[in-house]
Amino acid sequence: MADPAEGRLDVSRERWERFRDRFQAIESNVQKAIRGKPREVRLALVALMAEGHLLIEDVPGVGKTMLAKAIARSIDCSFHRIQFTPDLLPIDITGVNVFNQERGDFEFKPGAVFSNIVLGDEINRGSPKTQSALLECMEERQVTVDGVTHPLGTPFMVVATQNPIEHEGTYPLPEAQLDRFIMRIAIGYPSAEDELDILETHGISSSLPSLQPVTDAPGIREMIETAHTVHAAPSLRRYIVSIGKATRAHPDIYLGSSPRASIMLLRAARSNAAAEGRDFVVPDDIKLLAPAVLSHRVIPTADAVMGGRTIDAILPALLEEVPVPVTDKA
Repeated sequence: MADPAEGRLDVSRERWERFRDRFQAIESNVQKAIRGKPREVRLALVALMAEGHLLIEDVPGVGKTMLAKAIARSIDCSFHRIQFTPDLLPIDITGVNVFNQERGDFEFKPGAVFSNIVLGDEINRGSPKTQSALLECMEERQVTVDGVTHPLGTPFMVVATQNPIEHEGTYPLPEAQLDRFIMRIAIGYPSAEDELDILETHGISSSLPSLQPVTDAPGIREMIETAHTVHAAPSLRRYIVSIGKATRAHPDIYLGSSPRASIMLLRAARSNAAAEGRDFVVPDDIKLLAPAVLSHRVIPTADAVMGGRTIDAILPALLEEVPVPVTDKA
């Protein structure tokens, strides 16, 4: 007689293998457009599965916009690009009530944010009032116009880009808005070999139009729900809290990470574990993702900046100081 427990175990294993295989299919598809950047593609997709938003900070021409478009095409979801400029208005993002003369009442015209993947291109060029229009959308996944709340769909992800070099005519993102991005990443320049490959594939025309979707919105919703069920042992949750406390007590850090940062780190770790086909988080998931999740949430002290100690150098050293728990899956 078959053991029912073994049957349940097989079903559970198939569930996580299905998640891993689907995640890898999306990953491989996106990498057809974004060559030589597997780590950055992985982080972007982990952010999507964790229901987070992504901030890409890098110089022009390295593929920031291409990455957002490739993800949207790969998952067959709606995509809208918002080009942030000083004259962009909040209603351009959220939408507005317009009077319908035929019906004699007002009807809601959705703004650009009503898409699955929303690209906020050069977000720091928008005015603070326009930037703040995204706060409710990103945190609560809804838009309130004239007292009426309109929910946003699932998946919903804001991918914002900004140029860290050119600051003329820009409005730096406030800490409250930075804290709503689950990760900040940089694409970086490709290697010589990868750049040659880019010239070969993109030299005549972009490879983006040829990308075919490998899943759809219901499939992504299923993956998000699956990622939520990944087990994180109490010792690993305490490990995340210890990292947060360490950022608040570090002598080189003026502003430490918030409790929201700990929540986002846990969500990202669960998504990364699922991408590996596991139903449990391990310490390496947390250590891998902590720099991307925390780097834009903490501020170095003036002495650290003057001494040339950047957050990108401080965080890895801090992570080495926090004891790593030895855990099992229980």
